[in-house]
Amino acid sequence: MTAPAELMAGVWADLTGQEPTVETLANAAHAAAARLAGVEGISGMTHAWLITGPPGSGRSNAARAFAAALECQNEGCGECNACRTSLSGTHPDVTLVRTEQLSLRVDEIRELVLKSAMSPVGARWQVLVVEDADRLTEQAADALLKSLEEPAARTVWLLCAPTVEDVVPTIRSRCRLLVLRTPSTSAVASLLERRGVERSMALFAARASQGHIGRARALALKEEVRDRRSEVLSIPSQVGTLSGCVHAAAALVERAAEEAKAATTELDTHERTELENALGVGGKGAKPRSLQAALKDLDDQQKVRAKRLQRDALDRALLDLMSYYRDVLAVALNTGAELVNLELRPDIARAAASTPPEAVLAKVDAILACREAIAANVAPLLAVEAMTINLR
Repeated sequence: MTAPAELMAGVWADLTGQEPTVETLANAAHAAAARLAGVEGISGMTHAWLITGPPGSGRSNAARAFAAALECQNEGCGECNACRTSLSGTHPDVTLVRTEQLSLRVDEIRELVLKSAMSPVGARWQVLVVEDADRLTEQAADALLKSLEEPAARTVWLLCAPTVEDVVPTIRSRCRLLVLRTPSTSAVASLLERRGVERSMALFAARASQGHIGRARALALKEEVRDRRSEVLSIPSQVGTLSGCVHAAAALVERAAEEAKAATTELDTHERTELENALGVGGKGAKPRSLQAALKDLDDQQKVRAKRLQRDALDRALLDLMSYYRDVLAVALNTGAELVNLELRPDIARAAASTPPEAVLAKVDAILACREAIAANVAPLLAVEAMTINLR
């Protein structure tokens, strides 16, 4: 069993603020190693896990670290080839699945189920990590269910989702549940400092990210991310008139679309080139009959991916905007809570003095309603315009 001093070392080093979860997974890895060695009576390991936690808490990182610990002879040293390849996604017995589409399709899960029935290439475990278990379609969940009910002897499923309610009951009832917590500001700042970020910037990024480690890293390292956040936080000063509301909504949606386009343009071109090469386009002779159908299918997938990325970018912006009104409410009610937007304290104090707490709560409700509308596939511009008008 892992000693307390070694708990956050090796493959677990980046799971900042998740000591209880790390202890559970490290003990499970120890039990799994004992089982392979023929040692009986050590409990803690099971064939299916559901890892949940708020965005940025490190769900997929925890799953990858656990996969590495299961494949490592030393239960997660972080230095050996098994650990490095498991974490990077190149280990032959560790399969990492995530989707940039709106859902995980049944054909993708059927491929995983077939692989789960096979013996591992090495001497340890076949580990399948599904990073977006909340995006399983009903048919995909049904395909996965049988594998969870009748698991192969050395197969381990690691499913990740924001909350347990995001996974269908038949799936979650067959998994051991682990719930990650939101890391504290100090824990995230310490992680950034260990990675070379200057202390004041690390504290700002940790605070502004509200415990989202990936977001904190982006805020600390990329000026354009900080600039986009500043633009979002200027919205409360722009919605005094109806025209200001409409303009602010259009600008917010346009920025999200631009962010999605920047993230996908190069990838889209690369995927199209690869597909054309695979179908023999560019050589002499007639183009294959299947080319147009294949290109249309690829184009449809790329549009869905761009739509999801735009929605994700919008959701990040809405969370930043909500943090402003959260701070206003904290100051108005004199809760003493640490401000997320400490650099805007004068503006926040003025807003708190001039806005009743009930009105601030109504603004928060408007942002929550916008998030729900976008998740329900309402046109982003319509949803955001309704929100900014309600922020007046």
